[in-house]
Amino acid sequence: MKTWLDKFFKISERGSNIKTEIIAGLTTFFAMAYIVVTNPNQVVGFTFGGVFDNIWNAVYVASILVAVVGTLLYALYAKLPFAQACGMGLNSFFFVSFILPALLSGGDPVTGYREGLCVILLSGIIFLVLSVSGVRSYIARSLPDCLKKAIPAGIGLFIAFIGFKNVGIIQANQYTFVQLFDFHGAIADKTAFDAWCAIAPVVLALLGLFLIAVLDKKNVKGSVIISIAAVTVLYYLTTWTLPTFDLGKIGQSFKDFGELGFLGAFKGFSIFAGGATAIINAIVLIITFCLVDMFDTIGTLYGTASQADMLDEKGDPIEIDKSMASDSVATVTGAVLGTSTCTTFVESAAGVAAGGRTGLASLVTSACFLLCLFLAPVAAIVPACATAPALIYVGVLMLKNFAKVDMTDITAAVPAFFALIMMPLTYSISNGIAVGAISYVLITLATGKYTKKDIIVTVIAVLFTLRFFLVTM
Repeated sequence: MKTWLDKFFKISERGSNIKTEIIAGLTTFFAMAYIVVTNPNQVVGFTFGGVFDNIWNAVYVASILVAVVGTLLYALYAKLPFAQACGMGLNSFFFVSFILPALLSGGDPVTGYREGLCVILLSGIIFLVLSVSGVRSYIARSLPDCLKKAIPAGIGLFIAFIGFKNVGIIQANQYTFVQLFDFHGAIADKTAFDAWCAIAPVVLALLGLFLIAVLDKKNVKGSVIISIAAVTVLYYLTTWTLPTFDLGKIGQSFKDFGELGFLGAFKGFSIFAGGATAIINAIVLIITFCLVDMFDTIGTLYGTASQADMLDEKGDPIEIDKSMASDSVATVTGAVLGTSTCTTFVESAAGVAAGGRTGLASLVTSACFLLCLFLAPVAAIVPACATAPALIYVGVLMLKNFAKVDMTDITAAVPAFFALIMMPLTYSISNGIAVGAISYVLITLATGKYTKKDIIVTVIAVLFTLRFFLVTM
């Protein structure tokens, strides 16, 4: 006999069970928990240290609240195993566009912060209108088939790159841009224990990836969460460290949230002051945030839904209208609460890989974020070396989608390749979709393959072209 929980989330219907959904929800949380601290760091510009502690506190609380609300929307409304939080990249763009100019001009950073929230609010309202009207889902369904197949693979490379970067397996290099972790440099002139501590995250991450692959090959359920738990324990035991819990800043964080962030968007309409130039600049920023969030979400939905076998007969994600609406409401909520654009998180694919198929997984993820509101270090208990293998493994699984692209047809192969490669290289899902769309339009026009159904992708290509030339990101 089915329980009400099973009936509400359609757990059995989607071939899952309660235990698997709980594990999947925990997996997603630990894969994206870094956003709790990273988002406020990016929004205020972490290189400036404690210059904006009050804004940092406000954004910290707002970031957690919007993750809770956005993920709950997926859990209870769309009933899908996806999670939401403030988008990486967009938070840095928020700092560069609003807070940094205020700092450099000698103005009040709080004013810049609130003007940014105002732009996010207006872009979120546009998201909501487009979602409710069905325009966003229509745009998603109008993407060329080659891009629909390439997007999940591109996201796979992107999410694997995030995993490699988070744990330091891939490092920055001033001459070659990136390089493999420098083992020799890390251990040189160190004691044995210090040398181990320096390389432990990379070694343990590679061990975790190996463990996931072996367990999965042997059909052991929960391979991802088993690896996360095992690597976490090994990390603390072998490096002789323990997580700490500091509850001292909670009161100040809520105070700054109430004074600066909450409803701060409605005090930021000064961004339109200053004549026609200011108005045009504000409109361009609103459209830019609209485009990036829209296609980040569309790309993530296609990627994760493909991984979860949740595509309909036309190759589009199920419940796409509800997914778009959930994303839109979360963005508006985030602006009202005091943080940058909220979007569907690509790390949701880690939970899907762990077996998540329903909104129950998202409910668990949301509960974990809520706990972080009162116990900040919860987000940092699991080290990056434990979650990175999950992200890399998801990349391996999602790359198989590229095999479905017809590489014998150059009008499909080139756009698909651009979408695939530009996501990790530009650290942006929307950039990958944009370059893929632009190349598709140009090639089909030049080869006489252009048809009426390509009008939507042409509009997308034109809008992104304008964004590339009008906005610095």
